[in-house]
Amino acid sequence: MSGFAVVLITFCMCTTLLQWTPASAANILAVQTVPGKSHWNVMRAVLRALTDRGHTVTVFTPFIDGDRDGYEEVDMSEQMIPMLDRDAKFLIENFGSMRKSIPKMLNFTRQSCDMVYGHRRMMDILEGSGTRKFDLVITEPMVSECVAYAATVLCVPMIYVVPFPVITYLERSLTGHVSNSAIVGHVLSQHSTPKTFAQRFDNVILTVHCSMLTWYTEWQLRWANSQPYDTVDLIKPSVIFTNTHFITEPSRPLTSDVIQIGGIHLSPPKSIPKDVLEFIEDAPHGVIYFTFGSIISMSSLPETVQRVFRDALAQVPQKVLWKYEGDMKDIPKNVIIRKWFPQRDILRTHYYIELMILHPNVKLFISHGGISGVYESVVAGVPILGFPFFNDQLRNIDNLVDAGMGISMDILSVTEDTLLNAILEIVNNNRYKENAKIASKRFSDRPMSPTKSVVYWTEYVLRYKGATHLKSHALNLKWYQYFLVDVISTFLFIVFIILFIIYYSLKMICKHFYIFVKDKCE
Repeated sequence: MSGFAVVLITFCMCTTLLQWTPASAANILAVQTVPGKSHWNVMRAVLRALTDRGHTVTVFTPFIDGDRDGYEEVDMSEQMIPMLDRDAKFLIENFGSMRKSIPKMLNFTRQSCDMVYGHRRMMDILEGSGTRKFDLVITEPMVSECVAYAATVLCVPMIYVVPFPVITYLERSLTGHVSNSAIVGHVLSQHSTPKTFAQRFDNVILTVHCSMLTWYTEWQLRWANSQPYDTVDLIKPSVIFTNTHFITEPSRPLTSDVIQIGGIHLSPPKSIPKDVLEFIEDAPHGVIYFTFGSIISMSSLPETVQRVFRDALAQVPQKVLWKYEGDMKDIPKNVIIRKWFPQRDILRTHYYIELMILHPNVKLFISHGGISGVYESVVAGVPILGFPFFNDQLRNIDNLVDAGMGISMDILSVTEDTLLNAILEIVNNNRYKENAKIASKRFSDRPMSPTKSVVYWTEYVLRYKGATHLKSHALNLKWYQYFLVDVISTFLFIVFIILFIIYYSLKMICKHFYIFVKDKCE
């Protein structure tokens, strides 16, 4: 073959590849509707997986990481103030009960929608005057479906990213189905799985009440302040990425469009600051890591509760890494405090930098039960002592209690003795550590990583133009059709007619028989 022919063939092949790449890559519009760091960590991991694949992402977010190839951020931090280090008492009082939390979260979601759709850049996109045409919208629903407005206007498929277990009070509207309250604990329930009659009864009441409260609150908000997204039929998601896994979430029926990506936010372990690493290595009895996440400010806890933790932790033989904002009085000798710790790297049971061998010194994780921290603990095989505050945290911790790798306690009723006993029980009873190792092994044993799942299913939706075949027919049914009220009513009507005919026939037979007997006797 001549050199000219080789050059010509090579040129044609390169031209084909260059033409194929833009056609296969999608322009994705992403919207982060909740300014919570743990929520953003999941969304960021999803978007990172897609940009690494070659897709282009434009994201509206209050958390700015910086633009990169194929990734552009629209800063929403002035409109949507990130929820960091909030007052613990405020969170408990306003979000500790379902009656208060659902209306507040629903109103909060609609306010976020108003902020995003009122942004000049978003208005240009929706009006079609933007420089880029989008193929897909990725966003997070909180309590309101107003987040689907962008995809509805742009007439493109949509994917939801749910950073915690499936939102039970929106499950019917998103997937078409209602979870079985006999086996699936509501997302706001204290129990992961209802095990007794009382728990099942409570779970049914909770599910019905939450659904009615959500519907009524949204109806009120629509009536009081109608928005453009209230006047159109919002499209349903093609796929729902939910930050769950069957190891930390009880087995339950899921529709084909719900994809579990639990742990996608987990990044490869990095090196630990030298002083922290030395503190860990110089702990002959091991280390306890203590944090309540990014939203809750530890220093805002009641002083009585803080004193309980200080006094109890001062009595344990382990050293303690305590994430604490502000200045602490009377810091125990075995405790160091920081405003921030590399949690993922600390919980990942650490690796000696030189020898790369497992470091077994982390004995316990004291946590509020946020799902991100739960996965980090499960992957690391570290038992948890949980102090859940609100939302899914109670359920998350109860899942770990059922798995035998954790203990749950109430932050407002904890005492020095109960806390100390719980810590010593977990640290000294090898059962918790062994169960944590089992959970870790099962969690990591999956056919496809969460990152690959996100890429595969996102491109699946793009390949099949929204993949409407994944959506359940239940979405097309009215509530009375879904719950078979019409069928049951028809059945009962037929039974009533049959019983009435039988009754009337027997009555006529008895009447004629009575007349016949009476005539005979006379």
